[in-house]
Amino acid sequence: MNLKIPKITIYDRYIFKQVTMASLVAILLFTIVWIAPEILLNTIKGALAGDYGFKTALLLLFYELPKILDKAFPVGLLLGTLFTFDKLSKDSEITIFRAVGMSFPRIIAPVVVLSFIFTILCFMTGDRGTPLAAQKMMAIRGNVRSAQYIYTQKDKTGHPLMAVIVSKSSERQLKNVIVLDFSSQVYQDVHQLSNIYSAKTGYAYDDRWELNDISNYTISNDGIYIDIQHIDKMNVLEGDSAKNAFTLMNYSTMKERDINNHDLKNYVNLLKSENLSEEYNYTLNKYLQRYFHPFVCVLLAILGCLLGFSKPREQRLVGFTIAVGCIFVYYITLPFFDLLAEKEILSPYITATFPTFAFMAAICAFYKSKDL
Repeated sequence: MNLKIPKITIYDRYIFKQVTMASLVAILLFTIVWIAPEILLNTIKGALAGDYGFKTALLLLFYELPKILDKAFPVGLLLGTLFTFDKLSKDSEITIFRAVGMSFPRIIAPVVVLSFIFTILCFMTGDRGTPLAAQKMMAIRGNVRSAQYIYTQKDKTGHPLMAVIVSKSSERQLKNVIVLDFSSQVYQDVHQLSNIYSAKTGYAYDDRWELNDISNYTISNDGIYIDIQHIDKMNVLEGDSAKNAFTLMNYSTMKERDINNHDLKNYVNLLKSENLSEEYNYTLNKYLQRYFHPFVCVLLAILGCLLGFSKPREQRLVGFTIAVGCIFVYYITLPFFDLLAEKEILSPYITATFPTFAFMAAICAFYKSKDL
């Protein structure tokens, strides 16, 4: 069977070039508007205060770009296609294309190809660009992640065995750690303590957490303190528990956009295995969005073409108003869907995919209304 590769015509090159240029301009404007108010002001303040030099200030602005471009790609493509096809409509070029027998799918074919390129760029930015930029910014600013965390170790029945409370951590250094050792007795749904350990320092190794300079408080079955001892060193959370606890504590200080897809998937699986339902649903929702959000580039490109199809005397303001409204509704509702997933009101598979299906429905509605 011979596969025929579609021939690239002058029309395809013309539309591809026009939409590309318009989209890049829209992305540039979106980036400037996004970066100017707060990010640029804070960077200038830091440079004037002597926190860093001019070169470092430029690097900080550069590393802010990936998280902005992740949002700018879909917006730029929507506005770029809308502007281009609106101009083609006003110049009656669309009418000519239709008169020579070109169908709507054939007319927007170059735009769809371009949208898939933007989809790949958007996906790579979210997966690689933003996490790498976050690491570079931390290195420039000399920031070290510190966290406060509570890790509870449970048996198969859900009975707590041990709770480790870290008051402060820096990298793998632990400070002011409290360990609650639970007994097997339960009174009216209250889990009885058998020992309380208070350590001044500690270190999180891959296979264990080692605590130093520890005060051990022994608790009787009646819940009364009966003895205190000093321990120089002890190990807690050995094996997989130590590794899992450190991963959870480390990621608790990070935003999901600062984690690449591979690590984010492992984090989702870890949250599920630890029965941390709220964190699991929220993070799973953000992980799924990593794959559906880039595909929005394709949908917004098609939507922009549809909104650009207009009669020669039709007002331009209508299409641009609808486009801006779609962008606003999309980005303003994402935190709302995150909350629905986190509180288990809706499944993360619904909250992550709903905007995509909503845009598909909008495309169908506009396609029918344009009578194409």
